[in-house]
Amino acid sequence: MAEDYVFLKIATLDEIPVGERLFLEINNEPIVLLNLGGTLFAVGDVCTHDEGPLGDGEIDGYQIVCPRHGARFDVRTGKALTLPAVVDIPVYPIRIEGNEVYIGIKRA
Repeated sequence: MAEDYVFLKIATLDEIPVGERLFLEINNEPIVLLNLGGTLFAVGDVCTHDEGPLGDGEIDGYQIVCPRHGARFDVRTGKALTLPAVVDIPVYPIRIEGNEVYIGIKRA
């Protein structure tokens, strides 16, 4: 639910054109914001298989592929789709107001 989140302004739409990525760190958590065909997705930038960075991985449809061992994750849900990863990655809700992009961070 939206009330479970605090929404923080992270960018403007101009800063994340289609096909681009924006790397963030919020509360010591690495996050990558992806613009796939005009839809924004935010996921944790850490592969759950080996704790390495995920955000530079290849995009295949709605999947991000770990650049080291090839684990695949669905950027819409965070679900781990292939081995060697078996644990999902975090996903963060996105809100767009005018030209401003906000990310939802769970309340403590």
